[in-house]
Amino acid sequence: MRIANLDQRLVLLIGDGAVDVAIASSGRFTSDPQAVYADWDAFTAWAATVDATTAQAYDPTRLGAPTPAPGQIFAVGLNYADHAGESGLAVPAEPAVFTKFVSSITGPDATVELPTATVDWEVELVVVIGRPAYRVGAARAWEHVAGLTIGQDLSERTRQLVPPAPQFSLGKSFPGFSPIGPWVVSPDELVDRDDLELGCAVNGEQVQKGRTADLLFSVPVLVERLSAVLPLSPGDIIFTGTPSGVGHARSPQRYLAAGDVLTSWVQGLGEIRTTFVDGPPYLAPTTTTREH
Repeated sequence: MRIANLDQRLVLLIGDGAVDVAIASSGRFTSDPQAVYADWDAFTAWAATVDATTAQAYDPTRLGAPTPAPGQIFAVGLNYADHAGESGLAVPAEPAVFTKFVSSITGPDATVELPTATVDWEVELVVVIGRPAYRVGAARAWEHVAGLTIGQDLSERTRQLVPPAPQFSLGKSFPGFSPIGPWVVSPDELVDRDDLELGCAVNGEQVQKGRTADLLFSVPVLVERLSAVLPLSPGDIIFTGTPSGVGHARSPQRYLAAGDVLTSWVQGLGEIRTTFVDGPPYLAPTTTTREH
C-alpha cells in the first residue's frame, strides 16, 4: 500500500492513479494526511477493499510531505560505519539520537533556500510509526511501523558544529531541511524491508550510495531503543541515518549551492527532488564564550 499527500489531501495510490480517501470512504477517514496514522488498523483494512478502477490520474509535482505534521521527529547520527569513518569518529555503542523540528519538513519536489554556503546533503530511510510503541522489543518492532519513505537530513554544518556543544537540532532544522516523500510505502510492499539500496546525486552526479542492511542499528533496534525511553506515537517519524559520501567529509569539502538539484532515492520507495536557491541574510552564530 502507498499513501500520499496530494494538494494537502490524503490519497491512496494504486498503480499510476490516486483515490481521494475522504471522498471514497464517505467521510469515514478525514482528508488530513497526518490524521490517518492515529487510525491505522482501520484504515489498512478499509484500503484493502478499495476498487482499483476508481483511481484517477494525478500530477506528481502536486505531492506534499506524506507526514506533514508529526508529533515527534527523531534522527540518528553515525548509523553507518562508513559514515562514522569518514567523519573521523568511532562507531557508537548506542544510537546517537537528536531531533529535527517540524517546521523543517517539506515535500518531495521542493525548493529550499540556502542560509549559508555550508549546507550538506544526507540521504536517509525514514520510518513512519503506525501504532503506539512503548518499551517494544525489536522482535515486534515492525508491527508498529506504518511504512517507509525517503528523506534528506539537510545539514548546515557551521551551525551544527558551533562550540562548545554541537547544536545538531538547530543546524538541521532550517526551513525545508527535512524534505520527505514522495509517499509512504507499507513494509509488506517491499521484497526485503531490511535491505534497501539508497543514494543521492547532485546535478546528476552520484554522491552517496549504500544499503540499509548496513545500518549499525536497524529499524527494529531503533524502535526498541527509542521506545525504551519514551512513547512513540502514530505519525512520528525516524530519520535512520546516512551512509558515507557527505560533502563535509570530502577533501576539499563540498557543499550545496544555488541552482543545485539534489535527487534522492530508496529502492522500492521512488525518489525525491530538491532544488536550492540563495536565501536571505542569516544571523551567524557567535562562537566566543560569554561570561555568566
